[in-house]
Formats: sequence, C-alpha cells, structure tokens
Amino acid sequence: MLNIATNMSHEAAPSKAPFLMRMAPVPAFRLTWSDEAEVLRFLAVNPVQTVVMSSYIADNGIESELNRGTFYGHRASDGELDGVALIGHSTLVEARSDEAMTALAFAAKKTDVPVHLIMSSGDDAQVFFDQMTDGISEPRLRCVEERFEAAFPFAVQSCEYKVGNADMSQLEAVAKAQAEIAFIECGVDPMLRDREGFLKRVARRIDQNRVFSVVEDGKLVFKADVIAETDETIYLEGIYVDPDLRGKGVGSRCLAALTVQLLSRVPNICLLSNVDFFNAHKSFQKAGSRRTGQCTTLFV
Repeated sequence: MLNIATNMSHEAAPSKAPFLMRMAPVPAFRLTWSDEAEVLRFLAVNPVQTVVMSSYIADNGIESELNRGTFYGHRASDGELDGVALIGHSTLVEARSDEAMTALAFAAKKTDVPVHLIMSSGDDAQVFFDQMTDGISEPRLRCVEERFEAAFPFAVQSCEYKVGNADMSQLEAVAKAQAEIAFIECGVDPMLRDREGFLKRVARRIDQNRVFSVVEDGKLVFKADVIAETDETIYLEGIYVDPDLRGKGVGSRCLAALTVQLLSRVPNICLLSNVDFFNAHKSFQKAGSRRTGQCTTLFV
C-alpha cells in the first residue's frame, strides 16, 4: 500500500468516547471451498475495492494458510451474502450492511492469527476496529490513502528503461526495497522482524512473475509488485525508485511502461498512496493514473 519511498507522516486516530458494541443478531460464519463461487460473485460487484480478496481466493483457495487468515461471511435475513472479510494478518472487509459489519467484527475477536492491519474503503476500517475492540482501544497508526486508477486511453510516456519480470537473482535487492517501504509505512522492518518468512513471501511473488523491476549495473533502479490480479483489475503495491534517481521522472516513466504492459491483461490498474505522498501522486498522474477515491488502513 506504499509507493515511491519518501518521508511521510501518519494521522493519529481520532479520539472518541467509550463505544458500546451491539450484539450481532446473526453471527458470521467461516467460509469454505463450497462457498467460493458465491463469494467471488459477491466480491465482483465492487471489483476494485475487493481485488485483493478475490485474487487470494483465485491464487490460494478460500481455505489456505497462504491467506494468513480466515475468510468469514455474513448473510442478510433473505439468505444472501451481505458481508465478506479476510480476518488475520491483513484484515480486509467488504460489509454492505451494519449487521454484517458488526458480525464480522465479532468474528475478529476470536481470530487465531494476530491482526496486523485492517483495510477497507472509506472509513469502514475504523468502524470495524471500533467494534472489534469495543471502542476501548486505539490503532497504533491510521493512514488515509488515495486510490489511483489507470485505464486506456492515456498519454503514454517514452521510457528508456526495459521493465521486466524480476528473477531470483534480485531477491535480496527486491526484499530490501520492499522492507524500506514497509518501514516507512508502519515503522516495522520485516527483514528484522521475520527475515526468513519475509524472504519466502517475496520469493513466491517473484516466482509467480508478479514483481517487475529495472536493474542497471547490478543496481535496482525501479520495482513494483502485482499484489492481486483478477479478470477486471490489477492492484499494484511497493513501487520503489532508487534514492539517487528520485525526482528525475524515472518512476513515472517506468510506471507508465509497466502500466501499458499490464493493461494488455486487464482493463484497469489500481494502486494506493498515503495522502501525504504529494511527490508520489504527481508521479502517478504523470504515469497516466487518476484519483478515484480514498481508503483507510489501520495498523493495530
């Protein structure tokens, strides 16, 4: 959920009065492989907002340790799904009723995987967190992020670099770049916290041909990760430019070249950027992206 590395500030969570949580009239339930088709149809209604959950299900299945959490659902009184959430390390929420939000927040109280972050469109992440914690806790960090999207037609810049798939020889450099971005975002360096696990996850993404890079003279110039992909949308994250080349248009030219490649696969590309990343926003717009909304990410 970060982009070109730069200094950033985090918004403190707003103070609030003690929160009285409502009882969920209909509990959330664990989703299984038999629910996959129905869940994917539900998520497809908002393909940009739900691209990560949809991609996880397509990549790993709805029941997999690779999801680093558990998928839950909630049904309205007519029996139709009105909420789906992946609850775990990265908690993603798509709730289309107050009842669904409350029920999914109840389920989060009992998760086996510690929640590291909560992400959703608008302010839903904050509502979910408040209900999950009965309103008596504050998130460690609260980040409001702009959503950018790109689609044809757009003015494509020329790029002197060849943007291609990273390979395993670049694992260390790609992992260090991603760790730098993660540290700027949440104050945690995954290379120090869980080096082996982090390298394993980065290696899997490289093996899936989802890391794109430019390397010159053995130096990582640019990189970007496809975090999620569906038939409709690709979600990019971890956009990085070598510190010596920042502010010279390298990021926007490489991103534009990558965007053209990816738009041959799907009709829409999206990414998120902290509202304070003004220079990054200019780069994304030069690369052909436009602002389309906001989301909130809470680091617990």
